[in-house]
Amino acid sequence: MIKGIFETHINVSDYKKSAEFYEKLLNIIPLYEDAERKLKFYWVGQPGEAMLGIRENYPSSLVQRQHFAFRVDLNDISSAKDYLSSLNIMTTNFFGESADNLLVFPFMPAVSIYFEDPDGHSIEFIAMLDDQPKPELEIMPWKEWEKLCGRE
Repeated sequence: MIKGIFETHINVSDYKKSAEFYEKLLNIIPLYEDAERKLKFYWVGQPGEAMLGIRENYPSSLVQRQHFAFRVDLNDISSAKDYLSSLNIMTTNFFGESADNLLVFPFMPAVSIYFEDPDGHSIEFIAMLDDQPKPELEIMPWKEWEKLCGRE
């Protein structure tokens, strides 16, 4: 029975440059590197919970944009923009607008912030909300969600 996603691998154009990028992110723990094969693995969160692999030009030199999300705590979403900005990483919301206006996905519900790695892979920090899902609602600003849930 499936219990979650354990491992994600992405193709990168320069594994050393990508390694530098990912090693700046919180809770990314270097696990294994094979310089000959130009790959590196990381634990995401606690060792043994989830793994990210980067590999240069595998299976080809064509790097196709991928998307994946790292689960974070809700209180970390608020500081993520400043943290990523300190690393010179531009952040956006789901619609590619300023991360000053973060959005909630009511069907989950969750709030998130987006950014890209050196190859343009779409990365998301996402935090689940304790509220009941509201799948009948469209994606909305977090401030609006908070008001809707009586927490303004």
